[in-house]
Amino acid sequence: MSQTFRHPDILEIARREGKVTVEGLAEHFGVTLQTIRRDLTELAEANKLERVHGGAILPSGTTNIQYEERRNLNEAAKLAIAQACAAQIPDGSSIFLSIGTSTEAVARQLLRHRDLMVVTNNMNVANILIDNSECQVIVTGGVLRRSDAGLVGSVATETIRQFKFDIAVIGCSAMDADGDLLDFDLQEVGVSQNIITQARKTYLVADHSKFSRSAPVRIASMKSLSKIFTDAPVPTRLKESCSDWGTQIVVCG
Repeated sequence: MSQTFRHPDILEIARREGKVTVEGLAEHFGVTLQTIRRDLTELAEANKLERVHGGAILPSGTTNIQYEERRNLNEAAKLAIAQACAAQIPDGSSIFLSIGTSTEAVARQLLRHRDLMVVTNNMNVANILIDNSECQVIVTGGVLRRSDAGLVGSVATETIRQFKFDIAVIGCSAMDADGDLLDFDLQEVGVSQNIITQARKTYLVADHSKFSRSAPVRIASMKSLSKIFTDAPVPTRLKESCSDWGTQIVVCG
Protein backbone atom coordinates (compact mmCIF):
# COMPACT_ATOMS: atom_id res chain seq x y z
CA MET A 1 0.00 0.00 0.00
CA SER A 2 1.43 3.39 -0.95
CA GLN A 3 1.88 6.21 1.49
CA THR A 4 -1.00 8.18 -0.10
CA PHE A 5 -3.43 5.37 0.66
CA ARG A 6 -2.09 4.71 4.18
CA HIS A 7 -2.63 8.23 5.51
CA PRO A 8 -6.48 8.19 5.52
CA ASP A 9 -6.45 4.76 7.16
CA ILE A 10 -3.98 5.94 9.81
CA LEU A 11 -6.22 8.92 10.61
CA GLU A 12 -9.27 6.67 10.81
CA ILE A 13 -7.50 4.37 13.28
CA ALA A 14 -6.44 7.42 15.35
CA ARG A 15 -10.04 8.71 15.42
CA ARG A 16 -11.34 5.30 16.43
CA GLU A 17 -8.74 4.45 19.07
CA GLY A 18 -7.52 7.88 20.19
CA LYS A 19 -3.86 7.02 19.55
CA VAL A 20 -1.78 5.09 17.04
CA THR A 21 1.56 3.38 17.68
CA VAL A 22 4.44 2.88 15.29
CA GLU A 23 4.66 -0.84 16.01
CA GLY A 24 0.91 -1.38 15.72
CA LEU A 25 0.67 0.44 12.39
CA ALA A 26 3.73 -1.34 10.97
CA GLU A 27 2.12 -4.68 11.78
CA HIS A 28 -1.27 -3.56 10.46
CA PHE A 29 0.08 -2.38 7.09
CA GLY A 30 2.93 -4.87 6.78
CA VAL A 31 5.60 -2.18 6.38
CA THR A 32 8.74 -1.18 8.28
CA LEU A 33 8.83 0.92 11.44
CA GLN A 34 10.78 3.59 9.58
CA THR A 35 8.06 3.81 6.93
CA ILE A 36 5.41 4.41 9.59
CA ARG A 37 7.56 6.96 11.38
CA ARG A 38 7.84 8.85 8.09
CA ASP A 39 4.05 8.66 7.61
CA LEU A 40 3.41 10.02 11.10
CA THR A 41 5.94 12.81 10.65
CA GLU A 42 4.25 13.90 7.41
CA LEU A 43 0.79 13.78 9.02
CA ALA A 44 2.12 15.82 11.94
CA GLU A 45 3.63 18.40 9.58
CA ALA A 46 0.20 18.66 7.93
CA ASN A 47 -1.33 19.30 11.41
CA LYS A 48 -3.45 16.15 11.18
CA LEU A 49 -1.71 14.32 14.05
CA GLU A 50 0.58 15.21 16.95
CA ARG A 51 3.62 13.03 17.50
CA VAL A 52 4.06 11.44 20.90
CA HIS A 53 6.61 8.89 22.08
CA GLY A 54 6.09 5.70 20.12
CA GLY A 55 3.25 6.99 17.96
CA ALA A 56 0.81 9.87 17.49
CA ILE A 57 -2.51 11.28 18.72
CA LEU A 58 -5.18 13.53 17.26
CA PRO A 59 -4.33 17.23 17.71
CA SER A 60 -6.23 19.35 20.22
CA GLY A 61 -6.49 23.11 20.55
CA THR A 62 -7.82 22.91 24.13
CA THR A 63 -5.88 20.07 25.78
CA ASN A 64 -2.12 19.73 26.00
CA ILE A 65 -0.15 16.54 25.36
CA GLN A 66 0.69 14.74 28.60
CA TYR A 67 3.95 15.88 30.18
CA GLU A 68 5.85 12.60 29.91
CA GLU A 69 4.93 12.40 26.24
CA ARG A 70 6.15 15.98 25.65
CA ARG A 71 9.43 15.21 27.38
CA ASN A 72 10.22 12.60 24.72
CA LEU A 73 9.26 14.76 21.73
CA ASN A 74 11.94 16.43 19.58
CA GLU A 75 14.70 15.60 22.06
CA ALA A 76 17.56 16.45 19.68
CA ALA A 77 15.98 19.82 18.88
CA LYS A 78 15.48 20.62 22.56
CA LEU A 79 19.11 19.77 23.28
CA ALA A 80 20.38 22.07 20.52
CA ILE A 81 18.06 24.86 21.68
CA ALA A 82 19.10 24.42 25.31
CA GLN A 83 22.80 24.51 24.47
CA ALA A 84 22.41 27.70 22.45
CA CYS A 85 20.31 29.38 25.12
CA ALA A 86 22.61 28.42 27.99
CA ALA A 87 25.57 29.79 26.04
CA GLN A 88 23.86 33.21 26.15
CA ILE A 89 23.54 33.14 29.96
CA PRO A 90 26.69 34.50 31.61
CA ASP A 91 28.06 33.36 34.95
CA GLY A 92 26.92 35.59 37.79
CA SER A 93 23.39 36.03 36.42
CA SER A 94 20.04 36.01 38.16
CA ILE A 95 17.63 34.02 36.03
CA PHE A 96 14.14 32.56 36.06
CA LEU A 97 13.36 29.16 34.54
CA SER A 98 9.68 28.45 34.00
CA ILE A 99 7.59 25.31 33.60
CA GLY A 100 8.32 23.13 30.57
CA THR A 101 10.45 20.36 29.15
CA SER A 102 12.51 22.84 27.12
CA THR A 103 13.37 24.90 30.20
CA GLU A 104 14.37 21.68 31.96
CA ALA A 105 16.76 21.03 29.07
CA VAL A 106 18.24 24.51 29.63
CA ALA A 107 18.69 23.72 33.32
CA ARG A 108 20.80 20.67 32.43
CA GLN A 109 23.04 22.90 30.30
CA LEU A 110 23.60 25.22 33.28
CA LEU A 111 25.19 22.59 35.51
CA ARG A 112 28.68 23.97 34.84
CA HIS A 113 27.73 27.65 35.14
CA ARG A 114 29.04 29.49 38.20
CA ASP A 115 27.61 32.02 40.62
CA LEU A 116 24.03 31.74 39.38
CA MET A 117 20.84 32.58 41.21
CA VAL A 118 17.97 30.62 39.68
CA VAL A 119 14.37 31.23 40.67
CA THR A 120 11.89 28.67 39.35
CA ASN A 121 8.31 27.46 39.60
CA ASN A 122 9.39 24.13 38.12
CA MET A 123 10.24 21.46 40.70
CA ASN A 124 11.99 19.42 38.00
CA VAL A 125 14.35 22.35 37.30
CA ALA A 126 15.12 22.66 41.03
CA ASN A 127 15.98 18.96 41.22
CA ILE A 128 18.24 19.19 38.17
CA LEU A 129 20.18 22.16 39.54
CA ILE A 130 20.79 20.49 42.91
CA ASP A 131 23.89 19.07 41.21
CA ASN A 132 25.37 22.55 40.62
CA SER A 133 26.95 23.68 43.89
CA GLU A 134 27.68 27.08 42.29
CA CYS A 135 23.98 27.77 41.81
CA GLN A 136 21.60 29.19 44.39
CA VAL A 137 18.11 27.79 43.74
CA ILE A 138 14.95 29.54 44.92
CA VAL A 139 11.58 27.81 44.47
CA THR A 140 8.57 30.11 44.26
CA GLY A 141 6.02 28.04 46.10
CA GLY A 142 2.45 27.88 44.89
CA VAL A 143 -0.13 25.26 44.03
CA LEU A 144 1.62 22.06 42.88
CA ARG A 145 0.39 20.79 39.53
CA ARG A 146 1.13 17.09 39.80
CA SER A 147 1.01 16.45 36.06
CA ASP A 148 4.30 18.32 35.48
CA ALA A 149 5.62 19.38 38.92
CA GLY A 150 4.86 23.02 38.12
CA LEU A 151 3.93 25.61 40.75
CA VAL A 152 1.15 28.03 39.81
CA GLY A 153 -1.32 30.42 41.40
CA SER A 154 -1.12 33.57 43.51
CA VAL A 155 1.71 32.42 45.80
CA ALA A 156 3.96 31.79 42.80
CA THR A 157 3.00 35.15 41.30
CA GLU A 158 3.65 37.09 44.52
CA THR A 159 7.07 35.47 44.91
CA ILE A 160 8.04 36.41 41.36
CA ARG A 161 7.07 40.05 41.97
CA GLN A 162 9.80 40.31 44.61
CA PHE A 163 12.55 39.89 42.01
CA LYS A 164 14.04 41.62 39.00
CA PHE A 165 15.76 38.94 36.92
CA ASP A 166 18.61 39.51 34.49
CA ILE A 167 17.14 36.86 32.21
CA ALA A 168 13.92 34.84 32.18
CA VAL A 169 13.78 31.63 30.15
CA ILE A 170 10.25 30.59 29.30
CA GLY A 171 8.44 28.10 27.09
CA CYS A 172 5.00 28.04 25.52
CA SER A 173 2.56 25.49 24.11
CA ALA A 174 1.97 27.24 20.79
CA MET A 175 2.82 30.30 18.70
CA ASP A 176 0.38 31.78 16.22
CA ALA A 177 1.04 33.66 12.99
CA ASP A 178 0.27 37.01 14.63
CA GLY A 179 3.20 36.56 16.99
CA ASP A 180 1.28 35.63 20.14
CA LEU A 181 2.55 33.06 22.64
CA LEU A 182 -0.21 30.66 23.71
CA ASP A 183 -0.82 28.14 26.47
CA PHE A 184 -3.53 25.92 27.94
CA ASP A 185 -3.62 26.73 31.66
CA LEU A 186 -4.93 30.15 32.71
CA GLN A 187 -3.11 29.99 36.05
CA GLU A 188 0.20 29.20 34.38
CA VAL A 189 -0.31 32.02 31.89
CA GLY A 190 -0.75 34.52 34.74
CA VAL A 191 2.55 33.37 36.20
CA SER A 192 4.28 33.62 32.80
CA GLN A 193 3.04 37.17 32.30
CA ASN A 194 4.56 38.21 35.63
CA ILE A 195 7.84 36.49 34.76
CA ILE A 196 8.11 38.58 31.58
CA THR A 197 7.31 41.78 33.50
CA GLN A 198 10.01 41.11 36.11
CA ALA A 199 12.81 40.25 33.65
CA ARG A 200 15.27 42.60 31.98
CA LYS A 201 15.53 40.11 29.11
CA THR A 202 13.21 37.24 28.21
CA TYR A 203 14.33 34.25 26.16
CA LEU A 204 11.79 31.86 24.62
CA VAL A 205 12.87 28.26 24.05
CA ALA A 206 10.49 26.48 21.65
CA ASP A 207 11.00 23.81 19.00
CA HIS A 208 9.43 23.99 15.53
CA SER A 209 6.33 21.98 16.51
CA LYS A 210 5.01 24.99 18.43
CA PHE A 211 4.52 26.90 15.15
CA SER A 212 1.88 24.40 13.99
CA ARG A 213 0.01 23.99 17.27
CA SER A 214 -2.86 25.92 18.82
CA ALA A 215 -3.81 26.73 22.41
CA PRO A 216 -6.64 28.86 23.81
CA VAL A 217 -4.95 31.26 26.26
CA ARG A 218 -2.71 34.19 25.27
CA ILE A 219 0.49 34.79 27.25
CA ALA A 220 1.98 37.79 25.45
CA SER A 221 3.24 39.03 22.11
CA MET A 222 6.67 38.01 20.87
CA LYS A 223 7.53 41.71 20.82
CA SER A 224 7.98 41.37 24.59
CA LEU A 225 10.80 38.86 24.02
CA SER A 226 14.51 39.56 23.64
CA LYS A 227 15.36 36.32 21.83
CA ILE A 228 13.64 33.24 20.45
CA PHE A 229 15.64 30.00 20.36
CA THR A 230 14.19 27.45 17.97
CA ASP A 231 15.39 24.68 15.66
CA ALA A 232 13.85 25.59 12.29
CA PRO A 233 13.31 28.74 10.22
CA VAL A 234 10.44 30.88 11.44
CA PRO A 235 7.52 31.51 9.02
CA THR A 236 8.24 34.55 6.85
CA ARG A 237 5.45 36.75 8.17
CA LEU A 238 6.44 36.09 11.75
CA LYS A 239 10.11 36.62 10.98
CA GLU A 240 9.32 40.05 9.52
CA SER A 241 7.26 40.98 12.59
CA CYS A 242 10.07 39.93 14.94
CA SER A 243 12.51 42.05 12.94
CA ASP A 244 10.21 45.07 13.34
CA TRP A 245 9.93 44.44 17.08
CA GLY A 246 13.65 43.91 17.60
CA THR A 247 13.12 40.32 18.74
CA GLN A 248 16.15 38.25 17.73
CA ILE A 249 15.58 34.76 16.32
CA VAL A 250 18.30 32.17 16.93
CA VAL A 251 17.93 29.03 14.79
CA CYS A 252 19.85 26.23 16.46
CA GLY A 253 21.47 23.57 14.34
